[in-house]
Amino acid sequence: MNSNSPASGKEDLARATFTRYEKFINPGMAALTKFMGLDNVEVAAQGCYVTASDGRRYLDCLGGPGVFTMGHCHPRIVQAIQKQAARQPLSSHVLLNPLYGELAEALAEITPGDLQYCFVCNSGAEAVEAALKFARGCTGRPKFVAAEGAFHGKTFGALSASGREVYKQPFEPLLTGFTHVPFGDAEALAQAVDDQTAAVILEPIQCEAGIIIPPAGYLTKARQICNNSGALLIFDEIQTGLGRTGRMFACDWQEVAPDIITLGKALGGGVMPIGAAVATPQVWTIFEDSPIIHSSTFGGNPLACAAALAALQVITDENLAEKCAQRGEQLLAGLSGVAANYPEMISAVRGKGLLVGMEFTDSDLGGLTISALAQRQILVAFALNDPRVLRFEPPAIISAQQVDQVIQAVGEALAQTAELLEM
Repeated sequence: MNSNSPASGKEDLARATFTRYEKFINPGMAALTKFMGLDNVEVAAQGCYVTASDGRRYLDCLGGPGVFTMGHCHPRIVQAIQKQAARQPLSSHVLLNPLYGELAEALAEITPGDLQYCFVCNSGAEAVEAALKFARGCTGRPKFVAAEGAFHGKTFGALSASGREVYKQPFEPLLTGFTHVPFGDAEALAQAVDDQTAAVILEPIQCEAGIIIPPAGYLTKARQICNNSGALLIFDEIQTGLGRTGRMFACDWQEVAPDIITLGKALGGGVMPIGAAVATPQVWTIFEDSPIIHSSTFGGNPLACAAALAALQVITDENLAEKCAQRGEQLLAGLSGVAANYPEMISAVRGKGLLVGMEFTDSDLGGLTISALAQRQILVAFALNDPRVLRFEPPAIISAQQVDQVIQAVGEALAQTAELLEM
């Protein structure tokens, strides 16, 4: 092949990228992606598709995960940040930032209950760190109760609240005062909460644990337990929020409002990184004596706020929560039907909206299926806290025809994996 041909250039880009990952970023990640047949590099994305350097287009059913609810490069969101970048991308931190104010008001309008005040940061993990600090500062209490299998991020506080030891052990000792109880067990939660508990932190649906949906009434009982003890209730809606489950927030399914809600991922419209913690006026009393007791250099910058404001408008205007509900029902039913043919490989399919998990009897089977789906130009990945579970989180704009394409591809991938087991 001519070394100056376009194909040669694309191969060179892929090879150079993997070399840079090996030398400068993460050798283990480079090896893992190559082993799974994902030896390609992404160069562009639009709508539901990611384009690789060799021109192949992959239907993105992982979505960030959970970042691309509006799809990749939604034109309204891209246009919003282009205009803002030309006007003022970052703020002075001396004068007040009008876009931050607009975003805070917009979030107060859509979040449940009495949530009113907003701290904007750069990621979901930062939002969790803020929420933990706010809870301690507001209550004067040292302890937290979280759930086994939880995932709240990998910074120290967020990791302390999270529930998978493989991520925690190399960095111990982490923050003290954290107790973990089984997710969905209200009795265990009640026993763990006492008069020294600052907050209970829960995902309304556990995502990285493998798309675990709590029993009916669990969030209501968690609310009651916190009310009775004087503890705050924090809902981590970083991945479940903003329409993903078929409601604006996953806690809306049980009609329960927290004292603090954390957001991220889709809040940036798939274009900008951003996180937020929204809380009640009671929580915000910590800022009365010291308005800068918690702050962020880049948090709430005009560029990210412009993206978030556009994203919230798109969610409403395009009725994305309802689309997640409709396409989610189709995806869940289709994957359940396919899985029924492989009971020795798949133990469960579960989900809410476009947040669906397929649990394998062995994580190696899931890995083989991920690779087989990549061969069919479908992108999925396993849940971080349970590698046996493949999770599907495509954009809300995915069409019925595209969902059918995914279901067919999963069926073919499972057949391919089953054949490998028989060899």
